[in-house]
Amino acid sequence: MSEEQTDSNSSRYYFDNTSTRVQSSFVSSGPVFAILMVMMVTLVVVIVLGNALVILAFKVDKSLRTQCNYYFLNLAISDFLVGAFCIPVYMPYILTGRWTLGQGLCKLWLVMDYLLCSASVFNIVLISYDRFLSVTRAVSYRARQGMTHRAVVKMIAVWVLAFILYGPAIIFWELVVGKRRVPKDECFAEFYYSWYFLLSASMLEFFSPFISVAFFNLSIYLSIRRRRLHSREAQLHLQLSEPASAQGKGIPLAHNCGFGMKLAVRGSINSQTSSPSLSKLDPSTSRASQPSRLSRDKKIAKSLAIIVCVFAICWAPYTLLMIIRAACRGRCIQHHWYEVTFWLLWLNSAINPFLYPLCHSSFRRAFSKILCPRRHTTPLSAVLRTGQ
Repeated sequence: MSEEQTDSNSSRYYFDNTSTRVQSSFVSSGPVFAILMVMMVTLVVVIVLGNALVILAFKVDKSLRTQCNYYFLNLAISDFLVGAFCIPVYMPYILTGRWTLGQGLCKLWLVMDYLLCSASVFNIVLISYDRFLSVTRAVSYRARQGMTHRAVVKMIAVWVLAFILYGPAIIFWELVVGKRRVPKDECFAEFYYSWYFLLSASMLEFFSPFISVAFFNLSIYLSIRRRRLHSREAQLHLQLSEPASAQGKGIPLAHNCGFGMKLAVRGSINSQTSSPSLSKLDPSTSRASQPSRLSRDKKIAKSLAIIVCVFAICWAPYTLLMIIRAACRGRCIQHHWYEVTFWLLWLNSAINPFLYPLCHSSFRRAFSKILCPRRHTTPLSAVLRTGQ
């Protein structure tokens, strides 16, 4: 009897607290309503147009269709759906404080929202892992660049894992518990105050991905640092060996072949420079390719670091707050803080498209083709001149 009474009291608090927080968090005054409306519509427009531009870039520019860029496409699709579906459906709810679209659409919205947000996280992990392989295992990575079917399999796996994480719990939670606790005029997950479930899910959705991404970033940084030191040592060795080889005949001339291998060539320097076969082993070629590859990897590390930092800023507050809020059943944290962190998740979907042109020249070129097509069209007079 006492257990039933306790459960009844907790359920009553569950309803009363939720209803109170929903009604108190929405101000029906005209100016506040207008400001919220403008902000939400602006966010929707930025998310939809920004991510649509990324998706369209893959259609316009075939050079973007590499294995690594497919993961950016997958991220853009999930972010696009956040702006096209999740936020527009949520807008009437946050402005009026009542869910009027029915329980069926509520379930669908919850599944889609959790699915898309989780897919964004897993896509960021996948992008980080791909960048990690491109830097630490460059040779095998380049050999697999044309195998796009592997990228497609990984993209599908992201969506499957994202659904498994929250989808079954949203759909079947009330069947397992045996009753429904969410009022008909509200829409939130049944596990809203189940801190043990939220803690377990957060380990898979945020903490494990964040640790993985941090590991990939650190490994990339250490790899670049080691190669920078090796590059300096190689340049110093060449500077010391070239003056010695120029003093006369019969002195070995060391050529750096780019992979730590040295070739000793005996004979006259004049005869060496005239030989076409030896000119192919010119150390200047390997010295030019090594810094360019190092510079490319530095850009990869910087772009990945920016994306990861934005991910942490947008996701960490929500994840920590949800766990604390569930543990104290909403008594210790005001609802407006929950709303702020909740919208931070969606803000991440608006920021991601702007990170691509900022960090990747290939995306900048593709966006330029779409937004400024006249710059990339060849004038007829130029075509006639080249034909003559």
